[in-house]
Amino acid sequence: MKQEARIQGMTCSGCVASVKQTLEAHPSIRQAEIELTSGKVSLEVEETVSSDSLQALFPEKYTVVDLDRAVSEVKEKPVQSKWRQLRPLWLVFSGILITSLLLNSGSWQRGSIMLDSMGLFYLVFGFFKLLDYKNFPASFRMYDPLAKAVPAYAWAYPFIELVLAALFLSRFAVPLALGLTLVILGITTYGVLKVLRSNTTIQCACLGTALKLPMTEATLIENLLMIAMALWMLPAYGYLL
Repeated sequence: MKQEARIQGMTCSGCVASVKQTLEAHPSIRQAEIELTSGKVSLEVEETVSSDSLQALFPEKYTVVDLDRAVSEVKEKPVQSKWRQLRPLWLVFSGILITSLLLNSGSWQRGSIMLDSMGLFYLVFGFFKLLDYKNFPASFRMYDPLAKAVPAYAWAYPFIELVLAALFLSRFAVPLALGLTLVILGITTYGVLKVLRSNTTIQCACLGTALKLPMTEATLIENLLMIAMALWMLPAYGYLL
């Protein structure tokens, strides 16, 4: 039997994972599917569970709302377009591109521009992940296959990005940095593709969890651009694919 409600107070993918675990521990609830952005909860239940019973499962941070009321509240609040939701991401990308061009305004060497862009990408994205570091791993594990299998990798990932930033910007061990880029972003891209194909609504952890960006095709595009630049640069260092 299906039952729906809305839970207010979830702010990140870590909250979603915690709420899902709590709901599915209830003896009458077989399965729970949660949308972070709307707070909508779809339940597969053996028997109807009252809102009061659901509320009793959670601390004061979370508020369980009846679906009818939830629908009316959602209608009153205008839905932002993907463009507006992802505005911080576009601003970050624009800043990285402009800074890379300015750093190479004297030579305009394509390879140097790409290396600086990749280094700045990792630098900015790595620091954003550290803004809400305690919640990042749970969000990252929602879609990255390696992070799901090895939890320690999720905790280490922001620091891996900062190390790669240092390698690219200093031009030290660039072939190693390019190879690692292909591996880690290849794994993440596979996970992103699975999420997009399943039409699951989750939070993107690309800029950490502080900004609460939705997972969209933009995440896929940013990963593919980095992979394309890595593939382009490898032959310049004697590595032909």
